Amino acid sequence: MKRSLFTTGTWLVFVTSALLVAVGVLNFAQRLRHETPAWDGVTWNDTRQGIVADKVEPDSSGARAQIVPGDHLIAISLDDNHYDEVGHAKDVQIYLDHSRVGGNIHYLIERPSYPEESRYYYADLDDLNAIHKWTPRDLYINLIGVVYLLVGFFVLLKQGGRAPFSLHFATLCLAAFIFHFYTPLGSYRDLDLAVAFLKNAAFILFGPLFLHFCLVYPQRQQLFDSRRWRAALLYLPATLLLILACFVFLRGALAPLLPVLRNLPVFSESFVGLFYRLTFAHFVVSLLASVFFLIRTWVKVKTAVIRQQMKWVIWGSLLAVAPFTLLYAVGFLLGAQTDPWLIDAAVMPLILIPLAFGYSVVRYRLMDVELVVRRVFVYVLTTLSIALMVGSVVYLAGLYALGEGGPSSSGEITLRVVLAIVAMAAIVMIAAPVKNFLQEQIDRLFYGERYDLRHSLLDFGRTLSATTALDPLLDSLVSRLQEVMNVGRVAIFIEDKNTQAGYRVARAAGLSGEMVVPPDFREMIRIRSAESGVVRTDDLDLVPETTGFVRRALHYYVPCVVRGRMVAVIGLGRSADGALLSSEDVNILLTVSGYVAVAIENSLLYQEQQERAGELKLLKEFNESIIESINVGLLAVDLEGRVTRLNSALEKILEVTRSEATGKRVEELFSEDFTDTLHQVLGNDRWRLRETRNIYKLHTATFAGRSLVLNIAIAPLQDSQEQTGALVVLEDVTSRVRLEEQLQQREKLSSIGLLAAGVAHEVNTPLTGVSSYTQMLLGMLNETDPKHALLLKVRRQAERATNIVNNLLNFSRTGGATEFTEIDISRVLDDTLQLLEPQLRGNQIDIVRAYDAQAPRIVGNSGQLQQVFTNLLLNARDAIPVGGSIRIATIPSEDHSLIVEVSDTGLGIAPENVAKIYDPFYTTKGVGRGTGLGLAVSYGIVQEHSGHISVESTPGRGTTFRITLPTAHTRARLQSVGD
Repeated sequence: MKRSLFTTGTWLVFVTSALLVAVGVLNFAQRLRHETPAWDGVTWNDTRQGIVADKVEPDSSGARAQIVPGDHLIAISLDDNHYDEVGHAKDVQIYLDHSRVGGNIHYLIERPSYPEESRYYYADLDDLNAIHKWTPRDLYINLIGVVYLLVGFFVLLKQGGRAPFSLHFATLCLAAFIFHFYTPLGSYRDLDLAVAFLKNAAFILFGPLFLHFCLVYPQRQQLFDSRRWRAALLYLPATLLLILACFVFLRGALAPLLPVLRNLPVFSESFVGLFYRLTFAHFVVSLLASVFFLIRTWVKVKTAVIRQQMKWVIWGSLLAVAPFTLLYAVGFLLGAQTDPWLIDAAVMPLILIPLAFGYSVVRYRLMDVELVVRRVFVYVLTTLSIALMVGSVVYLAGLYALGEGGPSSSGEITLRVVLAIVAMAAIVMIAAPVKNFLQEQIDRLFYGERYDLRHSLLDFGRTLSATTALDPLLDSLVSRLQEVMNVGRVAIFIEDKNTQAGYRVARAAGLSGEMVVPPDFREMIRIRSAESGVVRTDDLDLVPETTGFVRRALHYYVPCVVRGRMVAVIGLGRSADGALLSSEDVNILLTVSGYVAVAIENSLLYQEQQERAGELKLLKEFNESIIESINVGLLAVDLEGRVTRLNSALEKILEVTRSEATGKRVEELFSEDFTDTLHQVLGNDRWRLRETRNIYKLHTATFAGRSLVLNIAIAPLQDSQEQTGALVVLEDVTSRVRLEEQLQQREKLSSIGLLAAGVAHEVNTPLTGVSSYTQMLLGMLNETDPKHALLLKVRRQAERATNIVNNLLNFSRTGGATEFTEIDISRVLDDTLQLLEPQLRGNQIDIVRAYDAQAPRIVGNSGQLQQVFTNLLLNARDAIPVGGSIRIATIPSEDHSLIVEVSDTGLGIAPENVAKIYDPFYTTKGVGRGTGLGLAVSYGIVQEHSGHISVESTPGRGTTFRITLPTAHTRARLQSVGD
């Protein structure tokens, strides 16, 4: 069963509204019959100087008595004999009530602007007027109340009580009707008392009702569902003011029912005035807060239809609340007097609130808000302008026809009338230009910088056909549409038979992700655009896989048709602020689409040529990118052996720039020894090769002297017809060769170490026996015995053999059980020098210490490092014949390592021997002076300490050994990373 549109709450609103409307009708009828009291036409105000006339209404009894603003009222008399001094402005009405309408009254007036002797005078006010029962402002305010009531009931009847916001909006309109339409007479008895209380109660409740409505409109928000006490906070100030209003208005009526109210003091006039100011301030603050939240909702909401709907509400609220607040409310709250015309200007726009809200609640699809507002402005300004001109002509014609010259002849009057008619006709003729001028100015005001762009869009469309390149055409079209239409998303679909949908996306802006063109895109656009020329996504029947894309991305599709063929489709999203396009924007798009169709069709052939040229260019760039990205050097040479091209990898290998190498011979880029090798490889054919030639691990150097090890391949280079030169491929294997040599050195040391360990173990046992037996025989013989000297020689040779065995053991030791601690390298060096000082001093060798005071500590075994330094110092001693120096330095390195340099001024090492010094058993010393294991053992110890050792030697000038060891901090960091 279908539910009724009207709920219990709806019927309650209907019944309450009927009662309140009946009260309003009774109040209106009472106002019609009510006789207003007498009035002198003067507005009197209490000031420090006394009672002063603020305003004097023209043609009133006060004006006829020559009272002017600024006059001071001193005393009043009813019979012109006895004058009573007046203390307050409110007392004037008491005397006027005694005189009644049509009676007389007499004032003693002081005019401060006159001299002292003539500033006092008597003003006789005859035929007193009555206070105006109706004023245009009062009737207009009553009309606003009626509009509120009609709009509220229209929304409630049209939408039903179950529709969102309708019941709330109807209650809001009912409260507005009460305080706009109800007008108490001032007797405050019976019906008039009820009218006064209801008017103030409705005025108090309207603020929170309106604010609450603006907080939840236009989408039902979960603002107060979880904590409904927050909604009660909106009505808390109004509740307090309502309680206070009950005491102010209903104290006398409720006193018989509640005796406790009799003991309350009577409220003073100043307190009642403060109460009115509080209620008015509460009303103004609620209005301003409501407008703020409406704008905030409009900024936050993303739905285009809702944003469009909100524009009506915001326009109406702003145009109503802003003048009311600025022109009247501020002055009233500050106690300032406001001119009547300002009050009228503040009240006039208030009718926009019910109209805007009612239209927005009923209409959910409003697309041309700005267009409507602009046209309203144009026609209002046009009407005012024409009315002003016609009124001026009529006024001047009247003065001319009824001038001071007295009665005129009938012919002269006819002539003047004809002139007036001709002038009016001229005004009517210029009405259209005036309207067009105002239309242009209003458009410029609304569109701002985009006004000229909108007009230039049509000219741009006409010039599109002259563009031959498709890409620039599409780019300029997309950018111009974005700029003029103020849209963020634009796409151009061009006909493409190779796709399933028949169209492809040729250009897009503001769209993220891949766009999917529906398979039935052609038929869908053609059928839907047949009626209006434009297709909106809301009107499309889409398959599920494309619905999300189409509705999210674009909202309008404009076909571009030429000679019955739809060559392209322009797709546009909503405007940058989420609004939909106006009908004027759509018409501009329809006009431009024809020019776009012709231009795109003319550009298709040009695009094909551009695509072919682009493919060739892309292929060339692809080849160049491959050449530049490989890590081997490539060198193209002509038949004369001159460099024509090279890649960046070769620039790094040879340390030359492309401009420096181009045009040179290949031999000029390397050292001299490279030339002989190259000639041998090329042979008699030189660069006219017939097959590929290879060179492996060629040791050479660059022209600047840097050593290189290269793998070289030389291949013939030819085009489709003949050979043009050769291609040289150079692979820098310098680092790899060095790593291989180090690996071979370690493997050799490891093998020799294993051999040395076995030899030492086997030899050490018989040596121990020989040494022991020799020692026993020496003890049995006297020193004078010739055999004693022979045994001493045997013992020395046994000790020498033992030392050799110990060195073998040291060399074979891998250090697996060696203990490493943090040590000070300077202290280790000093201990070593202290042990060797007698030997060095005997050879007259000076020791130079160059320790860095900030040298960091290292992690190592002090005993092993002392053995390394001992070997280096003894070798330095042996290299210095007689007299010389040894320099020992510690140098912190930038790579967090410590360098120890041991330099001597000895004979040096021959270049051919430098590569052999770390080989076991290799020595240049004489027989019996060395075993050849010292540097080999030292090399192993340094490797065990994660360091490396290098040598620089110049024959005749000395040798420098450089040991690099990681610092304690670096070793700890590396160990933590390894763990």
